[in-house]
Amino acid sequence: MVQILGLDLAGNPAQWLTTEEAITAAASDGIAWQWGEESFVFYGGWNREGKRSTIELHSIIALNGRLPRNWQRDELPLTNPLLFRRDHHTCAYCGGQFSPRELSRDHVIPRVQGGPNRWSNVVTACRRCNQRKGGRRPEETHGMQLLFVPYAPCRWEHFILSAREILADQMDFLTARLPRHSRVCAWPPVSGNH
Repeated sequence: MVQILGLDLAGNPAQWLTTEEAITAAASDGIAWQWGEESFVFYGGWNREGKRSTIELHSIIALNGRLPRNWQRDELPLTNPLLFRRDHHTCAYCGGQFSPRELSRDHVIPRVQGGPNRWSNVVTACRRCNQRKGGRRPEETHGMQLLFVPYAPCRWEHFILSAREILADQMDFLTARLPRHSRVCAWPPVSGNH
């Protein structure tokens, strides 16, 4: 089932909507405007005159009214699948690409040394490198150094990372607003200050 990109009135991403949620918004005048090359027609019931109701939705819609709670947090939720996608399933130490089950979350400044569990302190690591590093910082482990710098994805990046499938026009819309330092759509990962 397709996901609809729901925006606030200013054009900022608010949430991924199921088609059911988008249809409900359209039926209750909850859509301010729509955009995108992709459009979908949904058919409803028949009225007394034998006319069938239809709702046409584009792949990107701006929502009227209240937005989901906490949608504009300073730092977005951190999960392993999102982290692995941010880092392109690449170990930050050996540079190898791995399947999700072969990867782990590594805290650059280890938790045992007071390192926070935040986007800016975590990288993807293969299990072998993570075990080798243990509770030490990279500079405390002989021969281990970060190949790229961790950073917190912005709202636009987070929406790309969290989508199940993104339509071409949704991807174009989101990537056009990515910061220059974003690695979400770039390969290979690049280091630098973020």
